[in-house]
Amino acid sequence: MALLVDIFGYLSVILHGLVIVAQSMTLGGLLFLLGLLHPLAPRLAQGGALVQRAQRLTRWSATGLLLAELATTALQVSVLMTTVDLPFTNVMHASFAVSGGVKMLCALVIAVGLRGSVLTSGFARATLLLIGIIELAAATVTTHAFARLDDNALLMLVEGLHQFGAAIWIGAIPSFVLVLRHLEDRESLRLVGARFSRMSMLGVACILLSGITMCVFYIGDLPGFYGTAYGVMVGAKIAMFLALLALGLGNLMVTERLRRGGEAPVMRMRRFAEVEIGIGFTIFFAAASLTSVPPAIDLTTDRVSLHEIAQRNAPAWPRLTSPDHDTLAISQMQAALDRDAERNHQVAQSATIPGSGVLAPRNAEDIAWSEYNHHWAGIFVLLIGLLALLSRGGVGWAKHWPLLFLALAGFLLVRSDPEVWPMGQEGWWVAWRDVEVAQHRCFVLLIILFGTFEWSVRTGRLRNSHAALVFPLLVAVGGAMLLTHSHQISNVKDQMLIELTHTPLALAGVAAGWARWLELRLPGRGGKIAGYVWPACFMLIGVILLWYREA
Repeated sequence: MALLVDIFGYLSVILHGLVIVAQSMTLGGLLFLLGLLHPLAPRLAQGGALVQRAQRLTRWSATGLLLAELATTALQVSVLMTTVDLPFTNVMHASFAVSGGVKMLCALVIAVGLRGSVLTSGFARATLLLIGIIELAAATVTTHAFARLDDNALLMLVEGLHQFGAAIWIGAIPSFVLVLRHLEDRESLRLVGARFSRMSMLGVACILLSGITMCVFYIGDLPGFYGTAYGVMVGAKIAMFLALLALGLGNLMVTERLRRGGEAPVMRMRRFAEVEIGIGFTIFFAAASLTSVPPAIDLTTDRVSLHEIAQRNAPAWPRLTSPDHDTLAISQMQAALDRDAERNHQVAQSATIPGSGVLAPRNAEDIAWSEYNHHWAGIFVLLIGLLALLSRGGVGWAKHWPLLFLALAGFLLVRSDPEVWPMGQEGWWVAWRDVEVAQHRCFVLLIILFGTFEWSVRTGRLRNSHAALVFPLLVAVGGAMLLTHSHQISNVKDQMLIELTHTPLALAGVAAGWARWLELRLPGRGGKIAGYVWPACFMLIGVILLWYREA
């Protein structure tokens, strides 16, 4: 149980992100069925079969919501009972537990209710819609709005509107893509595309209206936007939202051509919708991260100023030489403990206890060590992007560029956490208790996986058509994980300045992953353009890493 408490913060963000994804797909699938597919089914070829497929997807989404919410609630209940020593019955009266119970019950009803030809009954449709509204209302209890002392009712309404907009647009896209795969005649494509475009516009309007309102109440001013972790994460969400709007605009142009009876690239609409799903889900994980930090308007001190940002990002030559391991703060502390233990004929204590919640000390050499790691990682990534471009240009030997990922993974595994084996005294397995160490190792594993798969694909060792998709998916997942990555640094401003660097890295990673996806999946000129975009994104990541500073 102690280990569970240690990693609670990071686990709660990941699980909450899964809850938001499953909730949006459940509500979005339900709205897609009730507002689009069921009314249009009589006019579509194989309309009944399409309804059944969409129902099945929504049932699975509801089941996923039930399981994710169960895991989230169980985690929170377990940690609360352990840390506060409250009995189970008292904890279950907390608002998060009540909300979680309501959401699980609603998900169960939706999963069970969407069977057979239930949508033919008007009463069943109205009941399912009501259950969806109840689930949405319960979800707002776990947002910042519920905890506000002022304008509580207004903000909860706005939060509900925001989640409704996300569901009717992003959450419904998987159902839309599923249906598109089975539509062949132009009239069916025109009907479904036009109706979904109107649904998406409603979702965008809801997100814009609620998002602007929440920015006013939760951020308040421009310094709160760029000077706090909350504001920076909102900025990341806005950047991804703009990317979704651009993709949505491309699909709107296709549906307009279909509506006018002209020729339209339907394949492009499908591929853009797939990317919208990926970026939309990344936004959901960013939203989950927002729940772990206070709104910017509540953080009146320790904000980062524009002068501090400019000072930190002033041009400087990359650090390509590493300080000695013995000069790091942890190494010096451990050496002092070892000397004291030897003098007193005792067993030396460990300078750090992974997962204890006590932040490790840092000195100038620790900062130099971290900068050295980032700058050499930047060189690796810059070379990867450059060689990928050369490979695309026909340079044969450059096709082995994915092997650089394996070298990068080895470098990060050894250097990321100097207090842990093989460089430090902390054991390999016990170090998993430390959240930051666990995150670093997950990133290393992702790098090894997509490097291995991409090299195998490039050299013909893997010929399965789906194997090539592993690389873009894992790159995009890595970018999403970086948005949830936390740094255990006691100085709030230093932590914030590091987040300002890692956020564009995450966004560039997400862009690279989905651009590569389009290169593989989108035929014609669009795929060729995407084939140049993702190596450029890697080169941008390399430049940002070379620019990285901690002092």
